[in-house]
Amino acid sequence: MKAKVEIRFFEQMGLLILAGTIMVLTNMIGFKYTLIQSLQGYAVLGSIALAGVTISRFMSRFIKLPTMMYVSLAGLLLACPASPVKEHIIVWANNFAFLAPATALGAFAGISLGKDMKNFGRMGVKLIAITVLVITGTFIMSAFVADAVLKYMGSI
Repeated sequence: MKAKVEIRFFEQMGLLILAGTIMVLTNMIGFKYTLIQSLQGYAVLGSIALAGVTISRFMSRFIKLPTMMYVSLAGLLLACPASPVKEHIIVWANNFAFLAPATALGAFAGISLGKDMKNFGRMGVKLIAITVLVITGTFIMSAFVADAVLKYMGSI
């Protein structure tokens, strides 16, 4: 069991480095940040991701929760108003375009979809219908929530 966890951890680190390289290049080419700015931004975001993965690896002995939860929690704690390093975290993270990870995410999603094309072909129409319904439902619910909040605040 221990060997399986270590292999998975190293796979995650490899993916983190690969995604980071793609994100830094995207940040420089697509969003015109300098190499130093891109590396600073990724250093912060990558460190937060690494901390979350490490915490998840440790906590998986006690409770099984998604790694993303630990990554989000690490980021929230480092950037919260009570954090002594929040200014540095926020300044350096602002050197990284919010959409830079989208390129890496799209590449990984394409690879993942490519290996399951047979299943995708079988589910094609059903999958498209479900996707449209989910996106529409999410959009409509977001509009209702935004409307309620704006009315509550007296903006509309």
